[in-house]
Amino acid sequence: MRHLIAMPVYNEARHLERVLRKVKEVARDVLVVDDGSTDATPAILAQFPGLRVIRHGENLGYGQSVIDALRFADRKRYEWVVTIDCDEQHEPEQIPEFVRAMLRNDADVISGSRYCLEYPEDDAPPEDRRRINRAITDLLNQLLGLRLTDSFCGFKAHRLSAMRRLALDEAGYAFPLQFWVQAARGGARICEIPVRRIYRDADRQFGDGLDEPARRLEHYLEVLLRELRRPAAAPAQDNAAVAGCCRC
Repeated sequence: MRHLIAMPVYNEARHLERVLRKVKEVARDVLVVDDGSTDATPAILAQFPGLRVIRHGENLGYGQSVIDALRFADRKRYEWVVTIDCDEQHEPEQIPEFVRAMLRNDADVISGSRYCLEYPEDDAPPEDRRRINRAITDLLNQLLGLRLTDSFCGFKAHRLSAMRRLALDEAGYAFPLQFWVQAARGGARICEIPVRRIYRDADRQFGDGLDEPARRLEHYLEVLLRELRRPAAAPAQDNAAVAGCCRC
């Protein structure tokens, strides 16, 4: 089972080398999508021979980085892509847990959840992020018949044969809203596994006017509504199959 670890990166020079070294300890094939970084990120990436790199000439957005990683992996005939953030909020040591879930062969999307299981060392989430995550997660579950507990975790494994049924084009931070609608409508089997809840920088900024929580929630709802109105790329499947499994 060929799988690729993909890391979207934008100005993460402070964390990049540590995270990459940890990822390389547990994974052979690693892709970094440098989303137009203006710091030392390109110089750090050059220190890792054999590392696959996609570099955007300008900042295109988190969603576009994930989309480009999925397309790259599909062209290279990988079967799975595991996305992991590069800000030390995801633990590379947990990548083998995703691989074990992939090997069970009963899911198409294996999504990390920071809320389905409490670890003693978990950080408390920023209040506005937890509130928005809960509201959006509850809404997605109600509208799509899912059983998610964390709709915004970027630590995720994607089966590429299932991803080919999707028409993803949401470039920014609202990418998960489009992703979940299309995955559910496309009949993807969805599974969550618990991951640590880590917040290294509770004051991290979103940019593009999304730092204000009310505006961020409004933007997410706009993208969700637009996606629900879009004709489905594939026939919707039975919700019981879509809801899939849960390892939490």
